[in-house]
Amino acid sequence: MPLITITQSIGCDGLAVAQRVADSLNTELYDDSKLRNETGQMTLHSRKLIREFKEEAPSWFIRLMGEPEIYLKLIESTVLEIASRGEGVIIGHGSQVLLQDFGCAMHVLISASEDQRIINLMRQLQVSQGDAKKLTHQSDKQNKEFFSYAYHRDWNDPALYDLCINPGKMGIERAVQLVIETAQYPEMQACSINAREAIERLSQIKRIETYLLELDLRPLGLKVTIPKKGLMRIAGIIHDPEDRLRLEHAARSIPGIEEVQVGVMLVPDGYTS
Repeated sequence: MPLITITQSIGCDGLAVAQRVADSLNTELYDDSKLRNETGQMTLHSRKLIREFKEEAPSWFIRLMGEPEIYLKLIESTVLEIASRGEGVIIGHGSQVLLQDFGCAMHVLISASEDQRIINLMRQLQVSQGDAKKLTHQSDKQNKEFFSYAYHRDWNDPALYDLCINPGKMGIERAVQLVIETAQYPEMQACSINAREAIERLSQIKRIETYLLELDLRPLGLKVTIPKKGLMRIAGIIHDPEDRLRLEHAARSIPGIEEVQVGVMLVPDGYTS
């Protein structure tokens, strides 16, 4: 089964295409609701944060509070965890960037002209032409700003995608057919075991980084590695001896981690050489 990411702008019928692709391939569709639900299962105590957070470039105050950093690492860990299963259709959430280096993932951009998007929104939401146009511009601005803030990339960068489709021009059925045909190329058929394990390790690293943020544990020079399946090594500098136990406990709570080696250096607060 293939692993597909689909990026869409509002009014492009991207969700309809994604749903039909997933149904035709008999694989799971990870839309916004399902992704957030899975993300909520991965966090220690920030489920309320996931429910309330909106994907927009945060104000300096929210950024200072650290919430977007936790949110982004949670989403990244979730996307990578899903991808490690080797198949599925993932909508948005930076999946086209997070999985860019894995050749078994196919990245699709669903686009349409502004006029077509406005017509679609007028029909789908029963709103006026003016309201549909305003909604389109607001959504595009929000997506562009958030994507730039989170991933330092341009949402519309063609290098991020393997296939760009305009359902408004060719129709939803033909768009679905093109995605399925491309996904069935041998190169896109399935993630190898090695690729899936590499994705899983990245997910585990993102998850421990998230846990440490949630626990307000920020070791200086933090370095997390997983040299082999099931083994996590954590290095850095801490100021409180109890933080070592908290680091180890957080790491052991991650699924798939069987052994933890914490090689941190204890430097008391205020210490000067």
